[in-house]
Amino acid sequence: MNEFFESIGMPFPGLRDIYHVLSRKKPIEDSNESKLAKVLSAFDLTTLGIGSTLGVGVYVLAGQVSKIYAGPAVIFSFLIAAIASIFAGLCYAEFGARVPRAGSAYIYSYVTIGEFIAFIIGWNLILEYAIGSASVVKGLSSYLDNLCGHAMEKFLGTHLPMNIDGLNAYPDIFAFGVTIIFSWAIAFGVKESTRLNTAFTLLNLSVVLFVIIAGLFKVTTKNWTLPKSSIPEGYGEGGFAPYGFAGIIRGAAICFYGFIGFDCIATAGEEAKNPKKSIPFAVITSLAMVFLAYFGISTVLTMMLPYYEQDESAPLVHVFSVYGWTAPQYIVSIGAICAMCTSLMGSMFPLPRIVYAMATDGLLFQFMAEISSKHKTPLNSTLLTGFLTGAFAAIFNLKQLMNMMSIGTFLAYSMVAACVLILRYESADRKILANGHTLIDYDETKCSFWQLLFNSSRSVVPTKKTSHLVTMLILMYVLQCILLTQVLSNFEENLSHVTASDIVKLAVTLPFLILTLYAISRQPVSPAYLAFKVPFVPWVPGFSLLINVYLMIKLDIMTWIRFSVWIAIGLIIFFSYSIRNSCLRMRREMKILTESESRDRSEIDNISLQQNERFTTQTPLMVMQSSI
Repeated sequence: MNEFFESIGMPFPGLRDIYHVLSRKKPIEDSNESKLAKVLSAFDLTTLGIGSTLGVGVYVLAGQVSKIYAGPAVIFSFLIAAIASIFAGLCYAEFGARVPRAGSAYIYSYVTIGEFIAFIIGWNLILEYAIGSASVVKGLSSYLDNLCGHAMEKFLGTHLPMNIDGLNAYPDIFAFGVTIIFSWAIAFGVKESTRLNTAFTLLNLSVVLFVIIAGLFKVTTKNWTLPKSSIPEGYGEGGFAPYGFAGIIRGAAICFYGFIGFDCIATAGEEAKNPKKSIPFAVITSLAMVFLAYFGISTVLTMMLPYYEQDESAPLVHVFSVYGWTAPQYIVSIGAICAMCTSLMGSMFPLPRIVYAMATDGLLFQFMAEISSKHKTPLNSTLLTGFLTGAFAAIFNLKQLMNMMSIGTFLAYSMVAACVLILRYESADRKILANGHTLIDYDETKCSFWQLLFNSSRSVVPTKKTSHLVTMLILMYVLQCILLTQVLSNFEENLSHVTASDIVKLAVTLPFLILTLYAISRQPVSPAYLAFKVPFVPWVPGFSLLINVYLMIKLDIMTWIRFSVWIAIGLIIFFSYSIRNSCLRMRREMKILTESESRDRSEIDNISLQQNERFTTQTPLMVMQSSI
């Protein structure tokens, strides 16, 4: 083992050295300088977030969730999902105002937790955006192919067949070409690409508004109060919530996916003109607009047609065909194409910026950090990620990989919420409030553990001891969320099968979880001034953590296996390249070398000074004797 570390130019590390390497943090002050062009306004960021979030799901989710899970109560499923998304969005908004850098959750975890966790998060974000982009462009290709009578499938399937399990039946050249075109558009200039995204987003919103207004002429409240006798077997009990409260919650878990994508706003923070104000505004505004779109579509759809008659794959086209409206069907198709284009832009835009941020920090290969002198965009990383995304869309069958995108998203959301808690209770080095008043430290050496846990001395100064305590409480809270998720799984399917043991487990787990958040809330808060703060800390970030852990645990075992393979590839890159080329490591070694040289020069100067002093104190006779 020692020979291995010597072969890569590093001494054999001890446990303390390994811990310091894996947990070294990037100073927030490093986030002030940027080579990217600051050209994005709050409106640009808002349309980018709406376009990335309000994708093809607005044309599919309402019909799918209402028919299978929630019935007309799908509007409450969207409301619950929106509230959960806003909690995560508020955490992103605070961090975007605090650290306006390209990299999103990657850079957030780098300045709070450490280099190793930051690399894992960044590596997961690459997976999330790459698969998300590939699946969107694949959906766009399939949708257009259906409109053309499967002409592309017939031609390519005949002339370029691929008879390999796990791959497409034929190379999707159209999907590859569209991805390359969008990559060039993004590389050409951030302002130009956002203008294209804004045009598609506004057209998409116009179609959504048209569907809502047109559908209002055919709505009836009778479809929300259908008696059980008129409901086919297997479609619930009828009424407004035919599948009960459990169906609304299950529908909310599905609807939550319809709000994924707003984090691209935080990724573009380094290119915003005024990120500390525009990022929080764009995150909250885009999520509100997306919720109104989902709420309006689901309301009109379930009032136009009974929930059990909805079409799962194309509900809007189906409901207009039922009423014999041909023109709206084509308008909906145009809106769906625009929605997929904006989703593709929203997925591809952050991907090269994640790669650029990691390469700038020395965790990925240096050529990926080069900036175009003309367009001020990460050119190499944009073209490389565009080519890889296009290759995925053209060659691979992405159906089984869709859940891997979700696991990367939920992990990123969880890390951002945890990072908000860590930074909000970090130790105050300068102990100065925003208004300039100096804080006074309390004597905490005599405090017992319970006094420290609940801050009985009412200290207002966060110290290293309280900061470490909060970190341990956050870790404990995550473990409690995992346990609570396992307990709640017994309550999901059928309440009649719940045992007394399940109730006892819930009665024990839930109070301890709340008590942990209460203990965190009692700790002194950092006095640092922020342009935007998450309200009701730690309750809002804590609830966001619980939701994301819950949804992650629900993913199937094969998703976790594929995720483990991707993590293994990332670990090979980290320990073979990143750990040696990290900018923080280079800076630390340079600092040690500079201090060593300065210490050596100081010692030489001291020796010379002592010799001079000794020489000047000698008499001429002594000098003559020493020379003889």
